Amino acid sequence: MTIQRPGNPGNLKAAAAARTAATATRADAGLREMLRTGQPVTFRGLARHAGVSLDFLYSSTTLRQRIQQLRDQQRTQPGGTASPGETVGAASPETTSSVVATLTAQLTDLKSRHREETARLRRELEAAHGENLLLRRRLAAGHYPGPPETS
Repeated sequence: MTIQRPGNPGNLKAAAAARTAATATRADAGLREMLRTGQPVTFRGLARHAGVSLDFLYSSTTLRQRIQQLRDQQRTQPGGTASPGETVGAASPETTSSVVATLTAQLTDLKSRHREETARLRRELEAAHGENLLLRRRLAAGHYPGPPETS
């Protein structure tokens, strides 16, 4: 006897994925807002600010690593050393904008190289298709010699 489960598992999975994505977006926006306003980055502070659970922040590997990196960065910023319980202000806008500019330049370069590589591969594929067509036509017309005879 099989047990019938109500609902559509596909829809449930999609809804869960959408909910997770929305929560991650809220957490990311909260983190950016905390940095913009110079608030100390902590797990509890972000959970409160973004309206997400601590469990979600700790279980999301990328968010957890980013929070830890920003928290450590705030602690070791020049202009004062902070003890483990203290926090130092967020990264300056100049630092943030230079990082953004560097990453944007790298992304632009990667996109350009990707476009060039894709164009080159398309040209090579077109040439291979052309050679394949010629060989098929020769074979169909009987103009293609067989394998060389061995002696």
